[in-house]
Amino acid sequence: VRFLNEYFEEAFDTSRREAALDRMNIDKKNVAALEQLQQAMDNSVKLMDREYYAMRLVIEAKGYTDYPAQLKDVRLSDEDALLSPDEKMQRATEMVLDDEYYRQKDLIRFNMQESIDEVDKLMQNMASAELSALKRETVIVRFVILILTLFILFTVWLASYLELSPMLKAVEMIKDDRPIPEVGVSEFRYLAQAYNRMHAKTRSSLEHLNYKASHDELTGAYNRAGYDALMTDLNLQDTYMLLIDVDNFKSINDNHGHDTGDKVLVKVVNTLNMIFRDNDCICRIGGDEFVVLMIKSADMPRRLIESKIELIKEKLEETKDGLPPISLSIGIVNGKEVTDKSTLFEKCDEAMYQSKRQGKNTYTFY
Repeated sequence: VRFLNEYFEEAFDTSRREAALDRMNIDKKNVAALEQLQQAMDNSVKLMDREYYAMRLVIEAKGYTDYPAQLKDVRLSDEDALLSPDEKMQRATEMVLDDEYYRQKDLIRFNMQESIDEVDKLMQNMASAELSALKRETVIVRFVILILTLFILFTVWLASYLELSPMLKAVEMIKDDRPIPEVGVSEFRYLAQAYNRMHAKTRSSLEHLNYKASHDELTGAYNRAGYDALMTDLNLQDTYMLLIDVDNFKSINDNHGHDTGDKVLVKVVNTLNMIFRDNDCICRIGGDEFVVLMIKSADMPRRLIESKIELIKEKLEETKDGLPPISLSIGIVNGKEVTDKSTLFEKCDEAMYQSKRQGKNTYTFY
C-alpha cells in the first residue's frame, strides 16, 4: 500500500510532467517539442491505465482494503474477476512485464527523445542567431577600437595612468588566455564583455573536443588515450585495477550481428558504471576489453569487490532487454602488490587469463 501511495503521489501531487508542459507552452517556439511531449503524456496516461488495472488485480488478490481512491473506480472484467488470487497476481505480473507494456514504455521514450531533439534544434538555431549577433557586435567593436585608437593618438597627452591601466592589464590577460576584468570606461567594458563572451565559448568548445578525444564514442567510457592519461597520475598504493574481457564476444557478433555486439558493449559499460563508484574510472582499451581503476580503494575489503562482481554477473545474465546473456573473465590486482604501472597491467592480464583458463565467467585475484 505504501508503494501505491507513493506511485499516486508522483502521478498527481508533484505533477512534474504537467508543470513541464506548462513551462514549454509559454514559448510558442516550442510547438513541435510540445506536441511530442504531449504525445508522450497521452501514452503515459494509457500506460497508467494499464498499471491501474494491474494494481486493482493485486488489491483483489491480496484483499487490501486501504488503497488510493484513484483505484476504487477501476473495475475488473468479468473474466478477470473470476480468477483465483494466484491467477490474479499472475495476470497483474503479466500486464506489467509483457511485450505490450514495454512497447508502450518504448513509445513514451521515443516521444520524449523526439521532444528533446526538437528542443536541441531550437537551441542550435538560437545559438546560430546569437553567433550572428556576436559577429555584428564584433564588427562594431572593431570600429569602436579603431575610433578609440585614433582618439587616443590625438589625445594621448591627456591620458593618465589610471585610464591606460585597465587596457594594459587586459593585454596581459589575453596573453595568459584569461577573461578580461569588465572595469574602466563604458567603451572598454563593452569590449571586455564581447571578448569574454568569445573567450567563454572558445573554452567550452575546447572542453568538448577534449572530452571526445579521451572518451569512447560508443560506450562513453574512457578510451585508450583517456586510459593512458589516467595512468600517468595513478597512485599505485591507493588503487585496484580490474582487467575485464567479454567472454565469447566474437561468437556474439557472428551469431547475433555487430549491432547486437555494440549493444552488449554498451550494456557492459552501463552495468560497470552502475555498480562501481562515481570516482572509479571505466576504460575501454580494446574491442571487448575493459579496465576499471578503483581509485582510493587500497584498503577496500576483498569481499566488497567480490560482491560487486557477483552483482555485475547477475545484471549481465538478464535477457529481458533482448540481448544474449553476457559473461566476463576478470583479473584483479591491488596496486600495493606491484612496483610499477606496467607491472600492474601485466599482472592483471595474467590474472584475467587465469580466469579464462578456469572456464571463463569468473574472476581471479593476483
